Amino acid sequence: MYDLDKGRGGVYSLQYHLITSVKYRQKVFVNDEIVSAVKDIISKIASNFDVKILECECGDDHIHILFRSKPTLDMTKFINILKGHSSRDIRKKYKHFLKDKLWGDSFWSPSYFLATTGNVTIDILKEYIESQRTLQE
Repeated sequence: MYDLDKGRGGVYSLQYHLITSVKYRQKVFVNDEIVSAVKDIISKIASNFDVKILECECGDDHIHILFRSKPTLDMTKFINILKGHSSRDIRKKYKHFLKDKLWGDSFWSPSYFLATTGNVTIDILKEYIESQRTLQE
């Protein structure tokens, strides 16, 4: 049912779905070279945080990242470094392609979407938890 990871004091399965958009919703991921570069950068940063990327794919103006992590991950720090380092590297490497699309020092929109994921739906979990009381009686 779950892919389980083990730590010193527990067993866990933590998976997240992160979506972040390019600033001004500019369609920069129409360039396959930039898509490949951003995926490589994200993969390197994730490995530094002991995060496993399960899936990573770009729309024209945003990216979806599905990843697993340990419960000790400082999520805010991870996301800020992920966005900051990838922004700096992509803007430096592709400045000529981006010059008429983005200005200033930003690549990503300041906001993002993050959700926990799992192998079962919330409704199934609620039903399972509710059934625990009746199983004990």
